[in-house]
Amino acid sequence: MPRVLALAFLLLALAGCASAPVGAPVEDRSGGPSAQRAEQLAEEGDLDAAAQAFLELADASRGEAQAHYRLRAAETRREAGDFDGVARALEGVQRRRLASDEALRADLLEAELALRANDARRAGALLMIPEGSVPPALQLRVLELRARTEAANGDRFAAARLRAQLDDRLDGADREMNRGEILATLSALDDRTLRARATSLRPGDALLPWIEQALRGKGQVLPRDLPHPQRPVGTLIAGDDASYQREGYTALGRIALVLPLGGQVAAVAQSIRDGFLAAYYNDDSGKRPELRVYDAGATPQDAIAAYQRAVADGAGFVVGPLQREAVGQLFRQQLPVRVLALNHPDTGETPPRGSAEFSLLPEAEGAQAADRMLALGITRSAILVTEADWAERAGRAFRAQFEAHGGSITGEARVRDAEFNYKTAILQATPGLGDTSSPDGTGKVAPADSGVFISMRPQQARLLLPQLRLAGVNVPVYASSHVHSGEVSPGMDRDLDGVEFCDATWLFTPVTGRPDRNIVSHDLPSAGGVGARLFAFGMDAYALLPYMDWLLANPDAYLDGATGQLAADSFGRIHRVLSWARFSGGVARPAQGALAPTMVP
Repeated sequence: MPRVLALAFLLLALAGCASAPVGAPVEDRSGGPSAQRAEQLAEEGDLDAAAQAFLELADASRGEAQAHYRLRAAETRREAGDFDGVARALEGVQRRRLASDEALRADLLEAELALRANDARRAGALLMIPEGSVPPALQLRVLELRARTEAANGDRFAAARLRAQLDDRLDGADREMNRGEILATLSALDDRTLRARATSLRPGDALLPWIEQALRGKGQVLPRDLPHPQRPVGTLIAGDDASYQREGYTALGRIALVLPLGGQVAAVAQSIRDGFLAAYYNDDSGKRPELRVYDAGATPQDAIAAYQRAVADGAGFVVGPLQREAVGQLFRQQLPVRVLALNHPDTGETPPRGSAEFSLLPEAEGAQAADRMLALGITRSAILVTEADWAERAGRAFRAQFEAHGGSITGEARVRDAEFNYKTAILQATPGLGDTSSPDGTGKVAPADSGVFISMRPQQARLLLPQLRLAGVNVPVYASSHVHSGEVSPGMDRDLDGVEFCDATWLFTPVTGRPDRNIVSHDLPSAGGVGARLFAFGMDAYALLPYMDWLLANPDAYLDGATGQLAADSFGRIHRVLSWARFSGGVARPAQGALAPTMVP
């Protein structure tokens, strides 16, 4: 459907409730059978016949009744998309002859005609309506017309903000078309303007996710507003009956876990499912909910059908789906039951109100690596990442965060899976980071303010680190979690000594309320190796459920999770404050003697 035509349908949909008469005419506006027949024709969609019937009634009437019928003819012409007919029907209508809500409806028609005639000033004047005086049936249309007026005046941010207000109040195709208009409005702006406006907004501003989406479409990312939660959930507090309860805890009824049980991601889903079930059976609260597992299938439509089956079966909370496309499609639906989605949609939709998303985002790791390096006094960094999507995303997030907070990137390069010689990539990424002569002439020293960020698999990192040293790049190296295989391999990982990386706490030390990894991995292979993070992720998904309302309402609160400290933002996104580990003797150990969060101890 052409975009202009789609927008026309959206405008008609927004005006649907306004096209019916609001309030009774001064004269006998029932008009007897003729007027009732005209309204019936309009309801049945025979808009041409309805408009003609209203005009005939107007010709046979006078005063207030005549003005009323001409207004109804104009509104019916608008529903048919005949704006020339709207203008003709409104000719001669005296505003003073209209009731108050009818006068507003006529003003809205005139404003729309003015916009079509590129007269944004007149449209703006007609839309200067006190907020409290707009009937509920007309509020969406007023917002939409104001958004169009702001866009016509060149204020794209104001137009996008008004459409963002519309977003929560629309559904189905109307909502999709409005969202398309938000992104089209913002995407017409250049990257620098979008970034500058995003920086000026408060962290919880409703326009931020839309700017993020617009920049993502341009291959750009914003620096992240990293959480710094201070208050743990679950503190014991005295109840009214002298008993104790955990602050923020809400008992759950029936929950559904929606994961793909077959196909390409079955192994990933199995680790998450096993972790979820391990936490479920380890729950000693005495309030363990009923649980059912549903197959999310291979497509977004399959996942939505699984959600609908879970709702029909009486689920009070749904966990999943897993795949990004399915999460995006689900977030576009009207959700009768809340969701904790297990991924972040590619298209950037935020969860519906009351729902949340939780994922192991590489962007979070890249941003937190940048913050850690800056906190340690490293202000210059090279970026070396593999060509995988997750590594590219971590690298972009690192750059955005590092540069936004005063750091500078010396260079950036990619390494390929099939390569063994990284000399070219090292030279490209690290100019100026090699050892230099010491002031006293006694030897070579590495630049004190410099470092390297890497995001790659262990096999590549084991090749890269010795080559960095051979090139004289003896600076601290920080990495995303992918550098760690999840296993203890001192013989293979000795070349990684000194590399610090952010990862899930549970991989290195017991976490309160979670089964010990060293014990559970003996019985469940999914709790070891590369699946360990996913297993921890599944445990956290279960642990979040009883505290989700509290976390969404209290941004300073956090849950000590297996994957890090878990906190929520105002958009329903669960963030992880990661822990840091360092390779020493080929073994990953807590950095600086403890599994500290991303902040420097």
